[in-house]
Amino acid sequence: MSSLIAPRVAGVLDRLFAEAERGDPLVFERVKAEEERRGGPQDEAALSDLLGQAFMPVDRSSGRFLYNLVRTQGSRTVVEFGMSLGISTIHLAAAVRDNGSGRVVTTELDSGKVRRASGYLSEAGLLDCVEIRHGDALETLGNLDGTVDLVFLDGWKLLYLPVLQLLEPRLRPGAAVVADDLVLFPDQLRTYLEYVRDPSHGYTSVEVPIGDHFELSVRTP
Repeated sequence: MSSLIAPRVAGVLDRLFAEAERGDPLVFERVKAEEERRGGPQDEAALSDLLGQAFMPVDRSSGRFLYNLVRTQGSRTVVEFGMSLGISTIHLAAAVRDNGSGRVVTTELDSGKVRRASGYLSEAGLLDCVEIRHGDALETLGNLDGTVDLVFLDGWKLLYLPVLQLLEPRLRPGAAVVADDLVLFPDQLRTYLEYVRDPSHGYTSVEVPIGDHFELSVRTP
């Protein structure tokens, strides 16, 4: 049986999706109101503080896509950039658990989100499959050992390319790289997409129209 439909995991996911549906719109309204008050976009520190209570999760179909991809790849080491409150992490960890062994290495800058996500993962019985690295991803992901089978990028959009390039020496041939939010942040992700869609950089890449759209890139030998 898939861990995703086990009562312990499914119950946590159902509750978190419901909380996100209720709470995230209120957070985004506060962000919009603050930007209107300031007369323009906020800096990253202020925006991060306002978004600290938001889940900003993948939707259910996107979560299942990630789960299925990890299972299909037989991934043992999965790296996630941008844990947030852990909904995507639960899907990734459930897949690693069902593959028989492995780990999800995830990174998150917000200490409050690290604390809450750790609790949710523990409640789902998956914390033992996850290694949480708190801090700047360009620092916390700099000392990985072994090879990486799959990368999920869902943090600050302008950091997608630097994070990917940091991890490239660890990517095994055939490793999958999944970047989220193509339709929400086309300008911020333009440079990243140009990079992974250029075969000279060592990827075959395609847009996947699920959720807010993924870019699925496979590392070529």
